[in-house]
Amino acid sequence: MASFGQIIFWCLIVSIFVTAGLIILILSVSLSGQGLGGSKGTVDSIDKWPIGNLGEDVILSCKFKTSTHSRESTSQVSITWTKEGLSEVVYKYDKGAVQLTKQNPQFKNRTLLFSDAIGGGNASLLLRDVKVGDNGVYYCSVSTPSCSGTASVNLRVAAFSAPKFKRVNTTLTAEAERWFPKPNVTWLDVNDNVLNESETSFFNNSAGITRFISSLQPIKLYGSYTCIIQSPLVKAVSQATVKDTEISARTFFSFNTSAAPPILLPQWHVLAATASVFLWIYQLT
Repeated sequence: MASFGQIIFWCLIVSIFVTAGLIILILSVSLSGQGLGGSKGTVDSIDKWPIGNLGEDVILSCKFKTSTHSRESTSQVSITWTKEGLSEVVYKYDKGAVQLTKQNPQFKNRTLLFSDAIGGGNASLLLRDVKVGDNGVYYCSVSTPSCSGTASVNLRVAAFSAPKFKRVNTTLTAEAERWFPKPNVTWLDVNDNVLNESETSFFNNSAGITRFISSLQPIKLYGSYTCIIQSPLVKAVSQATVKDTEISARTFFSFNTSAAPPILLPQWHVLAATASVFLWIYQLT
């Protein structure tokens, strides 16, 4: 016959695994429901963390897929884009017609759907002339006879441009007109060693956009140099090759694709370790 201590011990073990199972079940159901409006189809975004370049256009991705994989009649599709913190809509399309009577003035004449692609499941929004105030979380809600749901898109706003290079005697200068937030500038030699013989000046305009001029000296009349420009959202790697009086350059941009921290589900090996601890405590008692 089991002792009272053994009964308590096994009750604790069972409660650990039951609780963990319930947590996994609840989170699984919750996560599977994100971007879904039921079991008929899905609504999602292929780019949940886009970066918009100030003054340029950006696409907020939203796709919907039906269980039949057939094209939807646009007369049966409703698409509503909203922005967190705003009561008025960003854009509304309902049963073949655009409805902007309740559109927020911030987005007037700046938003557009790809009407020819709606029937194929494309509810993406084109946002023109990106502004600082456009930063934030957007929601794409879709309703069709075979699909309904909502997807979220977190738009981050930045400004970035490729630098222009010029050489005067033994000084190589990189100048970029548009960066936001303010970036860091680093120079590397052909072997990727950091060069400290540089000087960078920053100038902000009334809109808070940063222009910078960075000079590196002395340089070789025949050599390759890399100028790295990095803000919290965008990184530009510009490679400049100097051949006497000629300079050739190319710039590669990369973007911070950070998303929300993942939800960590309980791991069975962690649960096993926890059970082992309880077993050890039980043996001690």
